[in-house]
Amino acid sequence: MPARSRYLQLDVFPAHPGGGNPLGVVVDARGWSDAEMQRFAAWTDLVETTFVLPPSTPEASYRLRIFTPSREIPFAGHPTIGSAHAVLDTGFATPRDGRLVQECGAGLLPIRVEGSGAERALFVQAPRARVLHEGSDGQPLLQALLGDVALGALPPAFVEGGRRWWVAEFADEAALRAWRPDHATIARLAAASDSLGLCVFARSREAEHELVVRAFPAGAGIVEDPASGAANGLIGAWIALREPHGALARGYRVSQGREIGRDAAITLHIEHGNGAAGGLAVWVGGRTQTVVDGTLAWSARA
Repeated sequence: MPARSRYLQLDVFPAHPGGGNPLGVVVDARGWSDAEMQRFAAWTDLVETTFVLPPSTPEASYRLRIFTPSREIPFAGHPTIGSAHAVLDTGFATPRDGRLVQECGAGLLPIRVEGSGAERALFVQAPRARVLHEGSDGQPLLQALLGDVALGALPPAFVEGGRRWWVAEFADEAALRAWRPDHATIARLAAASDSLGLCVFARSREAEHELVVRAFPAGAGIVEDPASGAANGLIGAWIALREPHGALARGYRVSQGREIGRDAAITLHIEHGNGAAGGLAVWVGGRTQTVVDGTLAWSARA
């Protein structure tokens, strides 16, 4: 492994500095072994650390590997958006016709580049989503979690697309923000369904956003996530599939993370009839801020 590599630490999806989800990115990780990547990701102790590599196919702009502190995962939203930001800022890859193409465990994912400088926003087309189960019937752990909750217009659902999440709509934003879930039950639900856990949302009347989201990825060992790109992509697909002519069917803005001291801003653009899941293409994105940009000195020795 090279003794030194370029390393960036980023704040992904912040509504203001420090409001988003942290991410570590090692740029040009040629020479790193799988074990070295995992050891470094465990040392950073961030939700995810990514490693940027040259692509293995000419269709891609770069290849990305994503690690939690305990394992490699095929796809996650905020690591994808943050890594694309790092690739652009370091010159590792350049967009073609306003797009990058990320090669990762979920396949080739197009990323739109909108704007420039501090105003630049990046949007990834979320992997194809499919609904595995609709309603809470047959899932007593989900029923136990939501038993006292006034639910919204859509029923709970189990949705897969890059990741697997249970999603549920609350009828009231204030109730969603004040909710204190049983995290042990969420962990049992995640284990029983081989999923990340539960993501809940409520419609909002605030001027800055149309949806409030909270995500509890107990399946990844996380109590609550401050900004969840993949989960928001699945929620967007679920809403658009069930309400194709509704107010949110073409996209909306999300507030997430305030309940744990963060303040993330995520935007969804939803396109219909282009051959993605159910005729949908769900683009999830926002802005990223570079917090640390330096040289990484990391020993290959265990």
